[in-house]
Amino acid sequence: MTIKDLLHETSTALLGNKVRSGLTILGIIIGIGSVITMLGVGQGATNSIQASIQSIGSNLLLVTPGAQRTPGSTVSGGFGSSLTLKKTDADAIAAQVSTAQAVAPDITTRQQVTASGTNTNTSVIGTVPSYLNVRNLAVGEGSFFDDIQAQSLARVAVLGPTTRDNLFGVNGDSIGKTIRIKGVLFTVIGVTAPKGGSGFNNTDDRVYIPISVAGQYLVGDNHVSTISIQVDNTSDIQATQNQVTALLLQLHNISDPTAADFTILNQADILATASSVTTTLTYLLASIAGISLLVGGIGIMNMMLTTVTERTREIGLRKAIGAKKKDIRLQFLVESVMLTFVGGLLGVLLGIGLAYAISFTGLVQAQISIFSIVLSFGVSAAIGIIFGYYPAARASNLNPIQALRYE
Repeated sequence: MTIKDLLHETSTALLGNKVRSGLTILGIIIGIGSVITMLGVGQGATNSIQASIQSIGSNLLLVTPGAQRTPGSTVSGGFGSSLTLKKTDADAIAAQVSTAQAVAPDITTRQQVTASGTNTNTSVIGTVPSYLNVRNLAVGEGSFFDDIQAQSLARVAVLGPTTRDNLFGVNGDSIGKTIRIKGVLFTVIGVTAPKGGSGFNNTDDRVYIPISVAGQYLVGDNHVSTISIQVDNTSDIQATQNQVTALLLQLHNISDPTAADFTILNQADILATASSVTTTLTYLLASIAGISLLVGGIGIMNMMLTTVTERTREIGLRKAIGAKKKDIRLQFLVESVMLTFVGGLLGVLLGIGLAYAISFTGLVQAQISIFSIVLSFGVSAAIGIIFGYYPAARASNLNPIQALRYE
């Protein structure tokens, strides 16, 4: 049997019962489409989380007050819940850790901020001028405060674009205007460039003021919420973390490292952990969606077994005129693979369409990769071969005499 004859017989057989063939293909379409969509959404979520982590700065170490929970402990200070870090710690790190390119301590509180006739509840960050570079921020309008303003307790503020919009209207003129934070008047000298975010992690919904002013007027002491350290090179991150740990233990008179009253978060470790979690969730979702592929494969096997029963006399006749077992087996196997191939192709188109539809909603930017498409086609072909082989083998093993007598 030539390839042309084989394809002709296959198309004739499948088109002979369009409804049954269509319903069988539908299971594969849904399965492949679901897998591609889930992989695309998972990859998009992974990229979004990675971009969010990387946007806070590059080659970054974050020192926070309070120790992490250790095995067997019942109480944890938690990040930022203790008052164990001071600005002098940041000054010591900047002076004694040579691989620390920039050090930016900050005091972060949530305050009600008012302007003339408007108000908003937002994060107020007291920090130093180097915070701008350490956290990859840019000024869109006006300027950021400098060292002189920070040292002279100048009551100046830089707004995030969302905070600016909430207080002065969308793209409103805010430079030179005054705002009130906890009863203290501040003059707006700049607005940061839009960066994005959501909820409490929205970097556009913040107010930046000098750390000296925040310490005196907002919290009343010199404790800091976080010390951000930008390292020269990625290869120096671990060494810098070790140096900072040793220095802070010495400054805090702590001899046992397990009793440290601070926690150092390595940006690279956070990124690796987040990527690992999202990748695991992605494949979990894809595996759940893949169950529908299994159901579709069972549907194909069921259809092919039914087809073998219906065409028993045809098989007997073919064998009687000289068809070999491998010809019969190949014919039914090709029919099974053809069903999954068509279903896989339409499923890929469905998956891509659903992924773009989800991206259009703005919930997550799904990303379709060549890997997911190749994987789907591979799985589709495997299903056709695996679930089609048994019906094909059963057809090829029919006794021609008994097949011809079949009613």
